[in-house]
Amino acid sequence: MKYIGQFGIIILFSLAGELCHMLLPFPIPASLYGMVLLLLALAVKLLKVEQVKETGSFLVSLLPLLFVRPVIMILGFFEKKGA
Repeated sequence: MKYIGQFGIIILFSLAGELCHMLLPFPIPASLYGMVLLLLALAVKLLKVEQVKETGSFLVSLLPLLFVRPVIMILGFFEKKGA
């Protein structure tokens, strides 16, 4: 249950980033707005690191899986070029 609450907090900051992206006229991705808002909340002690630590660590551990396909595609591109 603790992980669901932590994931909910992260999702709320992601939603806030989406709202900022819709309201502000800058060409900045919504996910970046969400990360900056989460960083600011942690910096001003509005949110404690312990409130998102376990789920954040889990999500960061999954990041390498997201890069497997792009790396394979890049390697395949260079293989076809003969480089």
